[in-house]
Amino acid sequence: MKPLQSLLQKDALRVIGLMSGTSADGLDAALVDISGSGEGLRAHTLGFVSIPYDDETRSAILRLASGDAGGSREMCLFSFLLGELSLEACRAVCDAAGVPPESVDLVGSHGQTLYHAPQGEAFAGRTVRGTLQLGEPSVIAEGLSCPVVSDFRVRDLAAGGQGAPLVPYAEYLLYRQENVTVGLQNIGGIGNLTVLPRGGGPGDVFAFDTGPGNMVMDQLAARLTNGRLRCDENGAMAAAGRCDEALLAFLMEDPYLRQAPPKTTGREAYGQAYVDALTARAEALCLSGVDTLATATRFTAECVRVAVEETCRVKPERLVIGGGGARNPVLMEDIRRALSIPVLTNEDLGFSSDAKEAVAFAILASECLRGVCNNVPSVTGAAHPVVMGKISL
Repeated sequence: MKPLQSLLQKDALRVIGLMSGTSADGLDAALVDISGSGEGLRAHTLGFVSIPYDDETRSAILRLASGDAGGSREMCLFSFLLGELSLEACRAVCDAAGVPPESVDLVGSHGQTLYHAPQGEAFAGRTVRGTLQLGEPSVIAEGLSCPVVSDFRVRDLAAGGQGAPLVPYAEYLLYRQENVTVGLQNIGGIGNLTVLPRGGGPGDVFAFDTGPGNMVMDQLAARLTNGRLRCDENGAMAAAGRCDEALLAFLMEDPYLRQAPPKTTGREAYGQAYVDALTARAEALCLSGVDTLATATRFTAECVRVAVEETCRVKPERLVIGGGGARNPVLMEDIRRALSIPVLTNEDLGFSSDAKEAVAFAILASECLRGVCNNVPSVTGAAHPVVMGKISL
């Protein structure tokens, strides 16, 4: 095991960032060389892999993340399973980059969110706030002989924050500009928007979840194909349908869209029960499956529009799309039609849409190791800056 003191004396660290998102489609791993800290931090991505979960693992994640399934046995075994899969992903990204695993100094692992209750829920006679991410970090630490930083969200939550979004800290370091207000829209399972006001500092950054990203579309695609597909590949099914205005109006009544930030959401709101209600309304309107999917795709774009035009206190002058949604041409066209500002992708700026969140957790881990506060209170609503992450040696 590499001692912490020797790592702290290094000018640059080689870090793997791991991310498993609300879509539960696989593990992303980014290998990043990071030098400096704070606003002087620089990051260079050496490699990236995305390893899909097999159907049995994904089904287990979706079941456990439903909020009303799974006991202590399942939670225990799942945490160690994800630890093993995370270690395999670390070795795979090293192979892809052509570097030996022993050259890795540190790993930042987000884990898999199984429950997120930042507003508080009744429990044992009290109202309790909480968030749960699993994926045993000690398995990774043992396999790579380096420290692992994990469980980032809980420290922000303890300080009164939402525990999310966390990526804006890294986005500020990598994407800020002096002369342009930049909006960064990630479309994973859930959509989230970060706004970097022109010439602003960390305290000027604001961000929030915009609503469903790919999550609802993915569930509809799976139902439409009887489970053969996990998503609408290249938007092909949505392209064959048409948006129904009546169903869209029903979806736009979602109170989350007009809720003021800070706000976060997840599978608790847009999981199976939500899609059941959406499907029932579509059937009542006599809509085909592809029309329902086309409408859900448009709804995700409209969530982005509401966020940009109605919720942002400082309006972005350009919007940069990242995440899996950036690969859906129908969704991208819907977003471009909905907005009057330029809409780009991370690739247009020389970054990777797929690797963005994994890179962010590499950066968050590096900052944690150096004792640098790595949350953004103006984003999460925390009472003050904190150092997020627990270190496993």
